[in-house]
Amino acid sequence: MDPHDYLKALRKRWLVITILGLVGAGVGYVYANSLPDVYQSTSAVFVSSTQGDTTSELVQGSTYTQNLVQSYAALATTPKVLAPVITELGLTTTPTQLAKQISANTPLNTVLIEITVTDASPQKAAAIANSVSESLTTTATALSPVSTGAKSSIAMSVVTPAQVSANPVAPNRRLIQLSGLVVGLAIGVLYALGRTLFDTRIRTDRDIERITEIPVIGNVERRRRGSAQPTGVTMRLAPHSLMAEDYRRVRTNLEFADVDNAIRSITVTSAVPGEGKTTMSLNIALAMAERSLRVLIVDADLRRPSIATYAQIEGAAGLTSVLVGSALLEEVIQPWAPNVDILPSGVVPPNPNQLLGSTAMARLVQSVKSTYDFVIIDTPPLLPASDALTLTHMTDGAVLVTLYNSTTRQKLSDALAALAAVRARTIGIVLNQTRPKALTGYYGRESSAAAADARAGAEAAGARASQGVTDGGADESPLADAGTARRGRVPDAGPPVTEPEPSATVHRTRALLRPTP
Repeated sequence: MDPHDYLKALRKRWLVITILGLVGAGVGYVYANSLPDVYQSTSAVFVSSTQGDTTSELVQGSTYTQNLVQSYAALATTPKVLAPVITELGLTTTPTQLAKQISANTPLNTVLIEITVTDASPQKAAAIANSVSESLTTTATALSPVSTGAKSSIAMSVVTPAQVSANPVAPNRRLIQLSGLVVGLAIGVLYALGRTLFDTRIRTDRDIERITEIPVIGNVERRRRGSAQPTGVTMRLAPHSLMAEDYRRVRTNLEFADVDNAIRSITVTSAVPGEGKTTMSLNIALAMAERSLRVLIVDADLRRPSIATYAQIEGAAGLTSVLVGSALLEEVIQPWAPNVDILPSGVVPPNPNQLLGSTAMARLVQSVKSTYDFVIIDTPPLLPASDALTLTHMTDGAVLVTLYNSTTRQKLSDALAALAAVRARTIGIVLNQTRPKALTGYYGRESSAAAADARAGAEAAGARASQGVTDGGADESPLADAGTARRGRVPDAGPPVTEPEPSATVHRTRALLRPTP
């Protein structure tokens, strides 16, 4: 990951980071206010020598005192000093527990002992500090050596009595709250970066570029939430929508993928099931047909065929029928849309890989390539089955469909490696079902043509509902009625629904796009 990726991860999850920061600050606030106030009081004891009349003796006495002052400071927290303090003040504690509240320090090069006491009560802290100072003075004097006149060799006196503190010294509530905020933000940042590092799902073209140099030839966005656009094959139901434009961009990129040798046949596949390769095949075919090209879709997914279901055509006879010799090619190819024909899969065979890799399949592909301007072969996913690897060599190359926010970089890498292992050509990658882009001023409002698409789709859905057909089933494609009417057959669900007559503008546009003889 480069710095841009880190910044993007933080920007993407800024809300989580902010929430965790506030939670940390809140926890710090609650914890800080649950702690009792702690007060501190300090008293100072001066230690001096009682012997020495001459300067030399005084210097020796001062040196002697400095050598002992550390020992006297350590004596301040011993039971011999603290037991009288407990008795005097009537404390309900033990010398060991009381010692934890007391610290005795000696400033450098001095003979002072500073006794500091902390307690929840400021008055009690001051009283304990003063009492400890008095007890230390008595105990140390009694333990010190005596002179010939039975006089102690040192003298100790309290020079700074402890005062009652007005302000607590602990806890530092602001620091605790700030620490909670910092910890919460740090957890949020680690979470954001961790998700980015360990979540390998593909979301952008940059994710694909990290894996391979194969170009991304298109990004097809998913249907906008709350959109009136009907579900189904977008190029038929909503040809003026933004999603339809995404398919047209894929078509255009395919046209310019190889300038020297035009792409006339492709194998559409994916790494794993459920990435939208079948709908991609249908929509690319319709986009190609807008160029007045004759397009054939071949359903070569002999494991889980679905082209016939989406197109609502008869799929009992098809590719397998031709390969085993039970039907002729022209007998099983069915018209579906203007300039678009479909060769369904036929009966699912027990040996799909052998059929697709047979000489008969190679001859069939060559035959349809010479008959049609563009051929699209829908194949099984690459990782569960190897069928697409054989078919890719029969076409000009493979188009790999990758599902946004679902397919991992590892799966895409494995699929590309499988194609590279057999020296198959990969024309490009299409990132499918991406997040809808922000509407620009040009597309800020739905055009009248797009609105007409939505109304037509809604009316078709209403007609299907009145015939007892609901959306979502395997045999409930919105193309059923129109496709059946074009073939001159009447669907079982009700009377045929004819396709609306194109407007004069559409007729003029088609005339301009039609090549000059």
